[in-house]
This record gives sequence, structure tokens and C-alpha cells, in this order.
Amino acid sequence: MSASLWGYSSNEFRKYNALSGDIDVDLLIVGGGFTGCSAALSAAQKGARVALLEAHEIGHGGSGRNVGLVNAGLWLPPDSVEATMGQATGQALNHALAGAPDEVFDLIETHAIQCEATRNGTLHLAHAPRGLKDLEARHAQQCARQAPVALLDAPETARRTGTDAYCGALHDRRAGTVQPLAYVQGLARAAQDCGADIYARSPVNALTHDGDKWQATTSAGMVRAQKCLVATNAYHLGIDGFEEVRSAQVSFFQLATEPLADGLGDDILPGGEGCWDTALIMSALRRDAAGRLIFGAMGQPEGLGHALHKSWAQKALARLYPALKGQAFSHFWAGNIAMTGDHVPKAIRFGPNALCLMGFSGRGIAPGTRLGRLAAEVLLSGREQTLPLPVLERYRERFCGLRSAYYEAGARTIHMVDRLIR
Repeated sequence: MSASLWGYSSNEFRKYNALSGDIDVDLLIVGGGFTGCSAALSAAQKGARVALLEAHEIGHGGSGRNVGLVNAGLWLPPDSVEATMGQATGQALNHALAGAPDEVFDLIETHAIQCEATRNGTLHLAHAPRGLKDLEARHAQQCARQAPVALLDAPETARRTGTDAYCGALHDRRAGTVQPLAYVQGLARAAQDCGADIYARSPVNALTHDGDKWQATTSAGMVRAQKCLVATNAYHLGIDGFEEVRSAQVSFFQLATEPLADGLGDDILPGGEGCWDTALIMSALRRDAAGRLIFGAMGQPEGLGHALHKSWAQKALARLYPALKGQAFSHFWAGNIAMTGDHVPKAIRFGPNALCLMGFSGRGIAPGTRLGRLAAEVLLSGREQTLPLPVLERYRERFCGLRSAYYEAGARTIHMVDRLIR
């Protein structure tokens, strides 16, 4: 598999040292993705001493491997969020995440993050008539909450996407796109500039509480802290003394073309919206600042899945845009999504002054940014009511491995059948 486009095109990479020696801080953060870096930035701005430990490089996990859609809300429609969580709690979360894209784009502007930020909205595409029914219901729910959304008919959808493959679309003006790895690297850079200690290549081997402080041990040092936030999500490596909060994992792969030649891609997403569809095995579509077309779908492109998913993607993209038949892909990569059973993120208290945030179910950018900031505020202030999630004392899901295998088997089956019959 070739390297990620995002690593190739990021303008925000900064080299961070590995932890060496022992330090004492107010807040320890484990995980250098959207959640952890947002928390580090917020805490450092408030004057706290912060240390962030990332096992690889900043954005190594799902934060640096996703599509880059900055969406408002969760994957679930807002009525379902309130039905799942209870009306009052669900309303609080819906309200907090409806405005989360504002926070993302404000941070980008404030800290001059070079991440190809484009705020022209996103298009949720109806792949079939039943998908349009789903979008009609989502549209009604969002309109009831005064969200700036519009339901587009098939001709308008074709004009905006450059293909007549879809029955309609839901356009959300709150949303947009970023180069995701550059965005998370920009958050880390801003956090360090505000005084946070950022350490890369520093996997935590053990995390314990000695009755006074948390102690995170790496191969070359230790961090002692009053407060602790674990934000490793789908890329948790295992830490002695910390019980991993598990969920099913869904893989999502992406392929990127070289920049399309003048005239070849002029009609493809001319407005710059990012897209995803209503299919059970979801696909996504967007352009980057250089004019590349990026196409992705659920599926793990390793082993037998590599050839299957790539072959399906080549044929699927040619059906959408016949002029691109035979177009070579320059980059092919994948990332993992932590998919909770109810598709709602979780906040878990795993000890004194300690939280774990996980399970964004494919909506990491805006929710991770906002909830990471709020988690840091909760830990520093002790006011849990500021977090629009219930703080659980314990959270476990059963059959995570079987559910992960089920998702991948479904993706392989649908892609194989689709490839053979079309």
C-alpha cells in the first residue's frame, strides 16, 4: 500500500522529541490525535502545565488517515441521538456538536493552521431512493433545529457533483473540509507554542496512580501529573495498569489520483464540497487543494482485501465519472474507526481526576476538537456538567472482535458482488 496523501501534502509537520527523563505537570494527555491535541492546546492556553505523549508521530492514527470532512453533529440523526441518550442529554450533545465546525475553523484561523480549509459545506448523497427517504427525514429533523441545511434534487446534485449517479443530497452549510493530518499537526504546533510539552515516539508502557498523582512510564522517562486524559481511541496499543476501553473497529480506505488535468475534472465537485453517501457500506468523495480526486469506502485493504477493495474502487469511480476510467491512483491508505454499539462517543472516568474519551464512530474532527477541549476544562476545573456527555464509571462492549469482522465481511461481500455484476 502506498503512503497516505496527507503525509505527502501536509505543510504543518513539526519534529517533536521523545520523552527523556522525568517531569511533573498538571495534565497528562495520552494520544496525539484531534482530541488529545485540542485538549493540550486548551489547557496550555489556560496556563496549565501539559505533557502530551504520542506513541508514533502526531496524527499517526485515525486523525491523520480520515477523509477530512468537518461535519456538524454525529453520524446518527439528531432525533436518534436524543432517543439513545435521553432527551435532555441528547439535546445538550446535539447542541454542542452542531457548533463544533465553528470551533474547528476558528482555531484554524486563529493559529494560522495551513490545512487547506474549505468551508463550502458537505453533501450527504442519496445512493438510491431509500437513501433519499433517509435524507428527507434528516432534513426535517435539522430544520426543526434551525440548522442551515437544504435538500437538493437530483439535477442540482448532479450539477454539484458532476455525476448523475445520485437521487439527491442534503447540503449542510455548517460543514467543510480540511487536510486532516495538517489540521491535527497544526493543533499540536499551536499547543506547543502555548507552552505544552509535546512528545512523539513515546509510547506509554504503564499508567498508574500512586494515591497522589498519575504516573505514565515510557522506555526513557516518566510523567507525573495530577490529571490524566487518555485519547487513543481506535489506536490504543495496550498500557499496563489501564483497562482498555474497547469497541468494534471499522476500516476505511482511500485512494487519491494525481491532480486532474485541466478540463478533465472541471465539473467534478466544482464547489469544493466533501461528500459521503447513504449506502450501507459507505463511500466518500472529495477534492484537495491541488485538484486531486479522493475516493474512499469502508474496507480494510490488507491481505485479500487489498486487491478486492482497490479493484472495486477503480470500477466504482469509473461508473461515477466515465472520463476517469483507467485513471491511475498515486496514493492508497487506510485508517481505523472506533465504532461504539450505539454510535455515540463515550467519556469514562477510570480513576481519580482521569478521563478517557473514545468512540467517535467516524466523526472525529469536529466532535474530537470540541470534546477534547471540554474534557480538558472538566479535568482542570472539576466541573463535569460542562461536558455534554455522561461521565461513566465503567464502559464495556461485548463481541468487539466479531463485530469488527462482521463489518469487514460485509464490505468485502458488497464490493465483490458489486464488482462482478456491474
